[in-house]
Amino acid sequence: MSQVITIGLDIAKTVFHAHGADERGGMVFSRKLSRAKLLDFFAEQPGCLVAMEACSGAHHWARELQTMGHEVRLIPPAYVKPFVKRHKNDAVDAEAICEAVQRPGMRFVAVKSEDQQAAGMVFRTRDLIVRQRTQLINALRGHLAEFGWVAPRGLAQVAMLADLLDEEEMASSLPKAARAMLRVMTEMLAELDDRIADLDKEIARRAREDEVARRLMTIPGIGPIAATAIVALAPPVETFTKGRDFAAWLGLAPLQHSTGGRQKLGRISKMGERTIRRLLIIGGSSVVRQATVHGAAAGSWLERMLARKPRMLVSVALANKMARIAWAVMTKNEDYRAPAAVAA
Repeated sequence: MSQVITIGLDIAKTVFHAHGADERGGMVFSRKLSRAKLLDFFAEQPGCLVAMEACSGAHHWARELQTMGHEVRLIPPAYVKPFVKRHKNDAVDAEAICEAVQRPGMRFVAVKSEDQQAAGMVFRTRDLIVRQRTQLINALRGHLAEFGWVAPRGLAQVAMLADLLDEEEMASSLPKAARAMLRVMTEMLAELDDRIADLDKEIARRAREDEVARRLMTIPGIGPIAATAIVALAPPVETFTKGRDFAAWLGLAPLQHSTGGRQKLGRISKMGERTIRRLLIIGGSSVVRQATVHGAAAGSWLERMLARKPRMLVSVALANKMARIAWAVMTKNEDYRAPAAVAA
């Protein structure tokens, strides 16, 4: 019997499927495994290359298999799909994973430690609470508009509406049941605001204590939240050979539709880590807004871009530029140095 060199593992909640291949790529076994028997099965296998899709639970199983002496590679699911021959089942998926990992040009996802995943949960939790707050604010505005009470956009204006609930003018115009439910929503909104404030303090503390985060905060447009998000969610900086690769990993590089030597670029790909990408675009928008109000440095790249491009496009382009600068700052272990303005 041929020796197993590569195993493609299709993971799930309770039922897993392993596809083993020899050094020539031929199938050695294709086996269904339960969750309870998975580690026992791999304990009996010689040290080999194990490939999985980078999905929920993949990092946990990768760490478990690495402790057994196996080499583990995580592949983005989008890169596995072209190797699925036909139909869709666990055995076919495991075979496709096994075949994909053998390609010399395949790209992989770095296996995260438990500490890295825990640090990333801070931002996931904050994003979840911010989304819940936004839903609550929209609900509060919508219900009050049904009774003729509206307010301009902004958190401060919502707080004004909440304060008016205790005023006689608004209270007398609302049914008793509506007032009770609106107070429930305003209390929930205040609680969410407190939780977001606590998480912001925790993120600021992490940014002060981390040397790389402090360097990243020297870049205009990158604050404590964006800096610590890059440190926690981005793979090791050595993974990227240049800043362009890091920006492309974040989905900030334009999509290409080029053929026949004719280059055609479209919108940004949005293919990578969306949390960092969103924070960089927000930071870029803040810098662009300040430059619009107070003016950009004479002869700077930003001044030239604002003179000929829409503000939103400039914000995204600046986010791409910030990503490249962040890569350089992390690679060289230096603070950001602003470039000299070009004379007109």
